[in-house]
Amino acid sequence: MFNSHAFFKQRFAAHLKETSRYLRYIFNGHIAFAMFFFVSAAAYYYQQWLANLPDDFPTAWIVGVTFGLLVSYSPVRTLLKEPDLVFLIAAENRMGPYFRDALIYSFVIQLYIILLAGAAFGPLYFASYPDRAGSVYLLTLLIVLIFKFGNLIANWWMLKIREPGMRQVDQVVRVLLNVAVFYFIIEGEMLWAGVTTVLFTLVFLYDLNVSGKQPGIVWDLLVEKDQNRMQTFYRIANMFTDVPHLKNRVKGRHWLVALVSKVPFANRFTFDYLYRISFVRSGDYLGMYLRLIMIGGLFIYFVPNIWMKLLFALLFLYMSAFQMMTLYHHHRTVMWLDLYPVDEGVRQQSLIKLLFQLTLIQTIIFAVLFASMQEWIGMLAVLIGGTVFNYLFIQGYVKKKLIE
Repeated sequence: MFNSHAFFKQRFAAHLKETSRYLRYIFNGHIAFAMFFFVSAAAYYYQQWLANLPDDFPTAWIVGVTFGLLVSYSPVRTLLKEPDLVFLIAAENRMGPYFRDALIYSFVIQLYIILLAGAAFGPLYFASYPDRAGSVYLLTLLIVLIFKFGNLIANWWMLKIREPGMRQVDQVVRVLLNVAVFYFIIEGEMLWAGVTTVLFTLVFLYDLNVSGKQPGIVWDLLVEKDQNRMQTFYRIANMFTDVPHLKNRVKGRHWLVALVSKVPFANRFTFDYLYRISFVRSGDYLGMYLRLIMIGGLFIYFVPNIWMKLLFALLFLYMSAFQMMTLYHHHRTVMWLDLYPVDEGVRQQSLIKLLFQLTLIQTIIFAVLFASMQEWIGMLAVLIGGTVFNYLFIQGYVKKKLIE
């Protein structure tokens, strides 16, 4: 007889084995060093900033909005796969234990975000409200966990509804109520916090009522949601190692393609054209590159010490070059590239040239940011030091890795 609880344990074990294998590549020595540097520097300047916290700082808004968004984003990980659309539908009436385990797993796996946010906002909370006891903040975190579980259950109920518009309206309403609840709690307005909690409870019961009227489970929607999340994980892992399960996404971005595809019509520029187009249209290379520039710019802008600004600038230049070098293996499964009458050295040189161009643009953007803050020494230092660092890192480490 089919045991869905045992089936979930098998599916979970396979899922854990697969994800842990890729996580070892993601959190390698380079990323571990960068994360340690980020956390250490952020903690140091966070404490310095809290010592001079303005009296009118909007702590309630920042903490309330963050907690509200965190509890609202509560996806259900079912670990379903495409073949399940054929083989498990017949056993739908015996899948209760499976989906119960999936809900428990989804809740537990998302707890670390709540705990990290709670630890990060703790010093800000006590600096803004020094007269409140620590038990008050712990009670707030307990309420966050309760709302997290409630939103997870509500999301599960709404996944039984096929109409995306109805699911989106429900999600928006719950987000607004979640944000309002935690804003009022942090602000100390318990009456209004109680009113918004009652409103959230009414929406919660409405979701229960609507889902109870549905004929059954929308299997294709569950598979689609879970596969989309796994593809997101694969895209991140693909920046560190080869991921055979990744389904490459191609985006139009015609105006960007027209901008970067202007290369001379000659054999030695074949891979210049290919890598430029791949960077713009394939995967998440362009998005990752822009995010690294924005995050690095925020660190440069807000960190007060000029030498720390320069260290962050070099660190983000390193991360950009390290992440973008995976472009070299992006077309590894396309056998037609082996038929190109182009030497392998030309292919490697094309990627090295693109990486240097991208990091040079990033260096110039960081230098302009220094100039906007009238940090002229920093501007010259990041221009000269960044350019030299880019050249040495790409010609040394990256070139060596491509030859291996």
